[in-house]
Amino acid sequence: PSMSSSLRPDLSPGPQIRATPGAYPSTPGEPASPETVSSELSLSQAVYKRRAEYTVSRKIRIKVGTWNVAALSGTEKDIGSWFVSGKGVSESLSVRSFEDAIHAKTIEDVGHQEARRRKTASTTPLNDPGFLPGGDEIGLYVLGLQEIVDVSSTAEALKPYNDPHPSRRWKHAVESALPEGYVKIAEQQLIGLFLVIYAAPTIAPTISDVATTSVGTGLMGYMGNKGAVVARIVLGGCTRIVFVDCHLSAGVEKGNLERRDWDASQVVRRARFSPVYNGAGEVEEASDSIGSEDVAFWFGDLNYRLEGMPGEDVRRLLMLHTKNEYRDGGKSKRKIDAELAMHDSRYGHDCTADDSSSHTSSSTHSTSSADTSMTLHASEALDPSSDPASLQTTLASLLPHDQLHQQMRKRKAFHDGWREGPIDFLPTYKYDVGSVGMFDSSEKKRGPSWCDRILFRTRRDKQAYEDRVHKDESVKKRDDEMKAHGIDDPSVNEEDVLFDYDPANDGADDDYDDAHELDSNTTAVGSEDKLHLEYYTSHQRVLSSDHKPLDAIFTLTYDAVDPDLKAKIHQEVARELDKAENERRPAVTVIVDHHDEGNSNSALSIDREGVDFGDVRFDSPRTRHITVANTGRVPATIGFTDRIVTSDQAAGAAPSWLDISFDRPRDRQQPSSEQHDVYTLEPGDAANVDLTLHVSDLGLVRNLNEGKAHLEDVLVLRIHNGRDYFLPVRARWLQSSFSRSIDELVRVPEGGVRQHPTEDSANGVKWSAPREIFRLTEAAEELTERAVAEWGMRCADDEKPPWEHHTGWPFIHPPTDEDSEKQKNKLKHLVREALDTDTPIVECFPAGTSPVLRLEAVAETLLSFLASLSDGIITAALWAELETNALASKKTLSIEEERLEILDTLTSSPAHSTSFTFVTSMLVKIVAEIVAAVPSDQQRVQFRGQLEDSYTSLFSDAVIRAPVGTKERKGRRERVLKVLLCG
Repeated sequence: PSMSSSLRPDLSPGPQIRATPGAYPSTPGEPASPETVSSELSLSQAVYKRRAEYTVSRKIRIKVGTWNVAALSGTEKDIGSWFVSGKGVSESLSVRSFEDAIHAKTIEDVGHQEARRRKTASTTPLNDPGFLPGGDEIGLYVLGLQEIVDVSSTAEALKPYNDPHPSRRWKHAVESALPEGYVKIAEQQLIGLFLVIYAAPTIAPTISDVATTSVGTGLMGYMGNKGAVVARIVLGGCTRIVFVDCHLSAGVEKGNLERRDWDASQVVRRARFSPVYNGAGEVEEASDSIGSEDVAFWFGDLNYRLEGMPGEDVRRLLMLHTKNEYRDGGKSKRKIDAELAMHDSRYGHDCTADDSSSHTSSSTHSTSSADTSMTLHASEALDPSSDPASLQTTLASLLPHDQLHQQMRKRKAFHDGWREGPIDFLPTYKYDVGSVGMFDSSEKKRGPSWCDRILFRTRRDKQAYEDRVHKDESVKKRDDEMKAHGIDDPSVNEEDVLFDYDPANDGADDDYDDAHELDSNTTAVGSEDKLHLEYYTSHQRVLSSDHKPLDAIFTLTYDAVDPDLKAKIHQEVARELDKAENERRPAVTVIVDHHDEGNSNSALSIDREGVDFGDVRFDSPRTRHITVANTGRVPATIGFTDRIVTSDQAAGAAPSWLDISFDRPRDRQQPSSEQHDVYTLEPGDAANVDLTLHVSDLGLVRNLNEGKAHLEDVLVLRIHNGRDYFLPVRARWLQSSFSRSIDELVRVPEGGVRQHPTEDSANGVKWSAPREIFRLTEAAEELTERAVAEWGMRCADDEKPPWEHHTGWPFIHPPTDEDSEKQKNKLKHLVREALDTDTPIVECFPAGTSPVLRLEAVAETLLSFLASLSDGIITAALWAELETNALASKKTLSIEEERLEILDTLTSSPAHSTSFTFVTSMLVKIVAEIVAAVPSDQQRVQFRGQLEDSYTSLFSDAVIRAPVGTKERKGRRERVLKVLLCG
């Protein structure tokens, strides 16, 4: 049935059709898998703008071959001879001459060649040197085959998959003939269609963005018995090339012609490739398709026939030439003579027209018997184009009847810029298999046609066509407007139309007229390409199919990316961009103040040293100052952000032992991506930042003492839209007697933990109790006596003594002014330093320090020291034993009995028992000294009770390690101390 693109609906195929080879590929409207675009677009774009500096002009020969092998076995034996080696060309049956034709005398004659034909060997003539370039002279071999399986079989046409075995056979045949090193870069099969591309070893590395697809246009408009296989490559990083191998609808009726046009339009509409990224890293098109390339080749069995001329006349005209190939007779020669004789007898001898009329008339072709029996030779006296008996004249008389050229002129198919080389060879279809020049001798006696074609097009060709269409539309629109207003075009002169006709130029604009030399072509990326057609011919002396193979050789001059030059440009552009970007980006300078380190250079860059806090002690804060100055040309927003941490570190901008503070309020509007405070500095402005290191956590102190932790980290100063600064911070930990166990402390030799950081287990126990507890309790007793005595001598009668402000004094004192607190903290630091270095505590205070401040510093240090002991004076085990004994007792004990039972239980751990005695004895003496200072006896009794209650409450938690529980348990802990104090 007749079917054209204008009548056929845009069907939406179902899932089964889509799964069939050649069905619709994915379209932009369907879900796709877009590739990730490079994130370095600015650099890529800048390099891309300088592409003229890293592209060089190169040349490549491209051989495009097409052959309908009619599903005949043995055809693969010929592929190497004609496609790779250029053999099988008949110069006598071609208008053009070949450089190697001098060797034609040694080539096997046609009769012997046909008689020798076997399916197991090549059918090309012996001693054929090969008239066409081949071997390693070709950079790109592109082979399109049709009917590698029997597509006339409905079973084959409806197969939902491709049979890979035929294509493997053909690939093996091609690869066996190619020179060593050629690389297969693309292949695509659609039932009987097969496209394969091989590149020379020097060309293959320069090919990228290879993509293939197939479009079925056969049964139901989608099946793969007809259609096309398509490949897209990018050559040299600049030139995009598309290859289309097709097999269009067959038949000689008008409906078949329209269907061929429709098939071609479907291939263009439905063929899609993956996107191509240009050198700037940008997608050139969402979905690459036919028409967006720089150079295209369309080849295959297009099936266009000769129209308006009887097939038997065409056969006779052509066989008058092919008969000359048979000098020694043969089967084909006999068939040709018989058919020519039958034609002569049918038309008789009374026709007056000579043979030359047959070259110019498409109706009746009659001649005399004398003329018919003549062998047509080109006259030496006449130019072939003027000789009515020449092959060139015969072909020239047939070409106006070619459907493809007609459809191109009518703008119905292949009209949008497609070109073809001059046809100076015999029609490629249809021959008897095994024959050089005998056309179809079956009952159908099909008329010869140029079914097999190779077309080509550049981007410039397509643009020229589109410009011409646009111009025609503009002219038509103008004419229609003038006619609508009743105005004829005054610029048109009827006499000019009648008398300016030049017959010599008639038909000069026909697309098929020897237009194989193309001007330079501007590609999509702006490079200049030039395409030149060297050869376009059939291989008449290949006998294994009813089609003659056809090939064309092109020389493409194209711009290619030179990797070394591009790398050099890339480096230059990267440096330029980096410099420009640095000028636009915020820039700061970070200076660290090292004034406490005794370094002569007081301002050092963090890139050299970082922040060094030096020697760090327990509960003694150290501060370092850094300055962040905006030395750039734009405002800089800065702030410390989350640092890189390990699994055992807490996340955050700083470790737990470090505090960061700026000398200004934070920005009101914080960046959405930033969780920490940020501060904006104007150009020339500077911010002062204090980094304060303070180790007060007892768990951290113990880990530092044991070497399990270190005071080292790296802060990250983020400059938004700029580069991050990495700020190393470090400090050297000085061993502390705090956060150790009694068992550790009794093993520390004389000189303290600073001199002996770890206990010497080989020497065993050095002391009956930790010397730190002894020295602290001793100093507290001595200083209490001094403080109470001095208070009684120096203070006025109306001034309250410190123990009346808080009954927990000297271990707890009421808040005082800030200066006094700072002074006391310094004194406590001196006390801890005396403990760690094993120096006398009473002598560590500066001269002139009041006894009250000295006592408070020692007392508070003692309480915090006891609380820091990892095991406590009364360990959890000892406390559990005390509780068990108390619950087991069936009688009420006196205070003395309780005291003896407690002391007896503690004797199981001598060091803890002695330490407990030191503490309780100290508390008894301090209570006695303070109570003695109370004026009246009645007040003394009352105040003693208050002191004992306050001390037992404070020291029960510091001395005893017991589970935190109910109020009764808290009371039992206080009872232990109360019993001993009351004694």
